[in-house]
Amino acid sequence: MPETPQQAAAWAALEPHRKRLEAAPLASLFERDPQRFERCSAQAAGIILDWSRQRLDAAALASLADLAEAADLRGAIEAMFRGETINTTEGRAVLHTALRQPAGAGIGGTEIEAEVLAERSRMLAFAESVRTGGRYRTVINLGIGGSDLGPAMAVQALRHHSGVSAGQSVPAVHFAANVDGCALMDLLASADPRHTLFVICSKTFTTQETLANARVAREWIAGALGEAAVPAHFAAVSVNAAAMDAFGLAPDRRFRMWDWVGGRYSMWSSIGLSLAIAIGARNFEALLAGAHAMDRHFREAPWAQNLPVLMGLIGVWNIDLARLPTLAVLPYDSRLARFPAFLQQLDMESSGKRVTRDGEPVRHGTAPVVWGEPGNEAQHSFFQMLHQGTARAAIDLILTLRSSCGREDLQELALSNALAQAEAFLHGRSGEGVTTHQVHEGGRPLSVLLLPRLDPASLGALVALYEHKVFVQSVLWGINAFDQFGVELGKKIATEVLAQLRDPSVAASPSLRGLLARVRAGRGGGGS
Repeated sequence: MPETPQQAAAWAALEPHRKRLEAAPLASLFERDPQRFERCSAQAAGIILDWSRQRLDAAALASLADLAEAADLRGAIEAMFRGETINTTEGRAVLHTALRQPAGAGIGGTEIEAEVLAERSRMLAFAESVRTGGRYRTVINLGIGGSDLGPAMAVQALRHHSGVSAGQSVPAVHFAANVDGCALMDLLASADPRHTLFVICSKTFTTQETLANARVAREWIAGALGEAAVPAHFAAVSVNAAAMDAFGLAPDRRFRMWDWVGGRYSMWSSIGLSLAIAIGARNFEALLAGAHAMDRHFREAPWAQNLPVLMGLIGVWNIDLARLPTLAVLPYDSRLARFPAFLQQLDMESSGKRVTRDGEPVRHGTAPVVWGEPGNEAQHSFFQMLHQGTARAAIDLILTLRSSCGREDLQELALSNALAQAEAFLHGRSGEGVTTHQVHEGGRPLSVLLLPRLDPASLGALVALYEHKVFVQSVLWGINAFDQFGVELGKKIATEVLAQLRDPSVAASPSLRGLLARVRAGRGGGGS
């Protein structure tokens, strides 16, 4: 339905707060309220959110909460957890929360709970057999998008949680996604086909990039070991039984997905098979438990203490009121290096919409441009722009209190740098003796997320926190966060262009004809 009068009024009520808060230095909010940190921080599932450096106060936050009420955020949350068809454009429920539920939670209903627990048990049993069986030394995950970004990010983040004792070893887990084949060929150059397992992750088993790499892997195994060896060196996560039959996949090495799981929300399912091999069943279940703890918090906590809701409200404020079109995500733990890339898909694929759920043009800005790198390294690259450039960004600093590698002395340095940057972004630098070239305006809004340590439970909670934040934003904007039609057009055209690239007699569009001719010439006349 179109924006209601209550929603329009709630949006309009935010504008006076923007003007009022914009008129004063951000640091002055601390001067007015010595207890600002206590009033502007909250904790859940082991994560502390400090939003005291955002250009918001209690009155503005109350108006944002009014907007959430006008949009029926509480009703939308319950509809998602009940398994209603909230992905209206594709006619699907949205139940990634069901994937991390424990027995008895009943998310999505008893039938879905039973299916999820049974498939989880199958997947984890297979993962443990790969970890402990001694046959495989290398595992290569073949997927792209949600079948790659989440598991790859988590394997890197939790590499110190292998779940084995000193002296034991588990297979090395790698990821190959790009259709150019280079990542896969680099991995195959040092792998032994006798001891390599490939995990093909493609819901439809038709994804061009994944299937192209899978065919190369199959040729490599068959060429080295013979056709009969293929089934023992592949597993798959898909719903396309016929395609898996044609590929030669053994029935007991196939794992299930459901239509109510979007790719970017699928790490918790059997798409996490490679992750489970890397960290073990116990740690994988701890990851799920951390996410489920955040799910319960999201569903039950009042807005003023609800971390995903607070982050979603802050995101809407920064994009639509503060006019900050980008979000820099800066983890001060190098093992979270792939977390910004994971969030790029989660937020921009979900929120990058130009129409509402009813197909009407959106009335407000939607997706932020998400970007980032490990914070300490980024201090020596793009922090110059964040401090003194004309482009403005909202910032999330992610800190782990304990070292991920056992070097607490070095973690102290990382923490001191992160906290120093938070102060510099807030206060800036000016005054006597400071040249115009040295002036830092300050007043850069940011949030700080504190994790006790980077372990499976805290990573699960962190990912679930951002998932739900994106959902909150989508409800306030009135968009569907769970389709991704913008991904499809280029993929469809790519199939047509491939034929044109291989065969010059196939007609190309006028806009492509000249460039395509140069490409063919540079490749020696075309062909594959």
